[in-house]
Amino acid sequence: MALQVDDINAYSFLYPVQLPSKKFTFKWVESRKPERYSSAAPLSPDARQRIVSERVDMIDNVVISVSIGPPNSRFLKSKDKNTWNAKDVADALLSDKSSLRITTGQRMAESSVLDAHRTDVDGEPYWYYEYIIRKSPTKSAQDTNLYRQYLASTAERDGYLYSLSASTLSKQWNVMGPYLKKTVESFRLLPPTENYVPPYKDPWRFW
Repeated sequence: MALQVDDINAYSFLYPVQLPSKKFTFKWVESRKPERYSSAAPLSPDARQRIVSERVDMIDNVVISVSIGPPNSRFLKSKDKNTWNAKDVADALLSDKSSLRITTGQRMAESSVLDAHRTDVDGEPYWYYEYIIRKSPTKSAQDTNLYRQYLASTAERDGYLYSLSASTLSKQWNVMGPYLKKTVESFRLLPPTENYVPPYKDPWRFW
């Protein structure tokens, strides 16, 4: 595993580099280098959730991405994060993630949450969830039984949700899943440094 630290958004995580037992090496490309929330690519038309960093192994169909966005009040009605249910956090994130101009109900139908739970780390709640998305973005995925399987972790700071998701195709899950689980479990918000740019700062700025 290797460590990625994003000083701009103040988080870190581990990601797999090799699978020694399989004699396999990942071919990572940093498709989005860490950037401030205001300039990041939106995940949906309303631009609530935005990808602030992403690395992709295109050969092996593995994606690790970090997104930031405000809580969706339709699912997370309370301001007190300690009262939030893990399934509601998962649904809130998934409802804001679709890139299609469709209704929230249709977005939710694309995905299924398989598991969701909360764990406190250093006194702060982290919500973990597993889900599948039936519409695979890969052209090779013509089989209707082939879908993307995701693990994700979400934490809250300064009124924004920070989420890491790791995914691969369902047929590779048995091999890749345990390593992606380690990635998701390693996700941590860090004490901000002088390089930290909070999401609410200069929302009009695009560079």
